[in-house]
Amino acid sequence: MKLLFICNANMSRSPTGEEIFKEEHETKSAGLLSRGNPVTEELLEWADKIFIVEEWQVQELKNRFPGVNHKKIINLDIPNDYFYMQPELQDLIRRKAKPYLNTT
Repeated sequence: MKLLFICNANMSRSPTGEEIFKEEHETKSAGLLSRGNPVTEELLEWADKIFIVEEWQVQELKNRFPGVNHKKIINLDIPNDYFYMQPELQDLIRRKAKPYLNTT
């Protein structure tokens, strides 16, 4: 399964999601506000499931990329209070994403 993790700047939450699931799935990450690794139409098409970390990002993604509506978008609802690979962030991402990884 191809998983795309999206957060604001692609510095903490989304790269952590990419890293912790890369052994079991194909993973990538991007940021809605990132200049270095921005969300692109190609990334969205590549993904089987798209994990977003804040509610406003769902609408922002749909506004920027209207074709994404046919994709499974999951809001993990994780505030921007963590740093990359912080153990608490890893636990939160695993716990919130796991229910969506056994379905197609």
